[in-house]
Amino acid sequence: MSRWHSCNVLRAAADRRQLWQFDARNGQFVLQREHTGAPDQPLPAPLVQKTWRALWQPRLNVAWLPPENVFLRVVHLPKADFAETLGMVELQLEKLSPIPLTQVVWSIQPFPQSAGELQTVVVLFAERKVVEEFLGQLEQTGYLADRLELPALDLLAAIPARQDGAWIFPEALGGHRNALVAWWYGGTLQNLNLISLPVEGDPATAVREQLLQIAWAGELEGWLTSPPTWHLVAERELAAEWEPPLRQGLDAPIEVIAPPSTAEVAALTAQRAANAEPKSNLLPHEFATRYQQQFVDRLWMRGLAAVVGVYLVGVLIYMLALGALYWKTRSVENKVASLANTYTNAIQLKARYQVLKDRQELKFAALDCWKAVADVLPESLTLDSFKFNDGRRLSLNGTAPGGADKAVLEFYDALRKITVNGQALFDPAKSDPAPRYGAGPGGNLAWNFTLELKRVEVQ
Repeated sequence: MSRWHSCNVLRAAADRRQLWQFDARNGQFVLQREHTGAPDQPLPAPLVQKTWRALWQPRLNVAWLPPENVFLRVVHLPKADFAETLGMVELQLEKLSPIPLTQVVWSIQPFPQSAGELQTVVVLFAERKVVEEFLGQLEQTGYLADRLELPALDLLAAIPARQDGAWIFPEALGGHRNALVAWWYGGTLQNLNLISLPVEGDPATAVREQLLQIAWAGELEGWLTSPPTWHLVAERELAAEWEPPLRQGLDAPIEVIAPPSTAEVAALTAQRAANAEPKSNLLPHEFATRYQQQFVDRLWMRGLAAVVGVYLVGVLIYMLALGALYWKTRSVENKVASLANTYTNAIQLKARYQVLKDRQELKFAALDCWKAVADVLPESLTLDSFKFNDGRRLSLNGTAPGGADKAVLEFYDALRKITVNGQALFDPAKSDPAPRYGAGPGGNLAWNFTLELKRVEVQ
């Protein structure tokens, strides 16, 4: 029972359909909701259809088979487990079944008894054609049953047999004028029979004859060991219809017992179905297999549809994002196109400005170099050439008297240390490491060296 999360019980009557949904999480079947509708209307899909949630919150769908289509037999067999009991009943099917075995579906329901080495088993029979037609009607309303049950069994179990006698249940097996009679003796269910109130004639005499015939059969079989007590399990309207002919025909007291409500019987059915063996089911095996396959296929199709839906949403988001980026790109491109002429003119102006700036810097750099040479050139040295190359190199050539190489070196060192506006004018790392000397005309000393400007950079 703990494996079930909820249980639905459906009553498909000719005039209406009633559905009860029970919560089974705490081991108790508590009514959650109740639905009533016309027989031609589909049932609410959220209540009856199984979805992905059924994988971790399993739901049991139970349907009440119309009782007028079910036959009941009571048998007493040696106590055994369910599989052995099922096998013993199967060996007696030809004797027990009122329908040819090729046209019948059957199930068993064990009933408690007080003592002894025998067990009481109620065998249920239904015509296969009727069951298949009933399942077809349920399928049209969207209800796929996991189990087919008979509410009369739960009604029998709900009324305790405290003494030997007969319990009469009007309408338990269908029909307004039919009643199920359960015979309890020695704390054991001995027999189940059907009686009816005739439309014509004396109902008291007809009921008396039917019940006496069953009692005589019980005496012959040996289970009727004393005069029975009579119990009528019916609501007020049914009791008012059945009690007078029973009292008159049997000439005995009749105890009237109020039956449980239909919702209470449905709760008992849900609890019994949740605990029942899988094989104790009137639902044909091929229908159960087909319903299970439909459930699996539906999950696959819904899963595939969900994946496709997510993919389509992703594609839609991608297309929207792509469209937004395309629109943004086009707006930027249009803006760039509108600014192209202005940008080109700005670039040209910038280039012209840079050229003018470079010219100005070169001009002042040349003047700075000329001033530096003029400031530090010794009188003993003669400057023959002053070259300012590439806007960054200063090449000096000159002559000096023989042996005046020290004066040339001092002149070179003084130039390297010249600063303008607090910055070194020349870069010692890129300048010549020392002056170069050679022989000049008339025994003079020829010298030359190159200095690299530091602060002037020409692009």
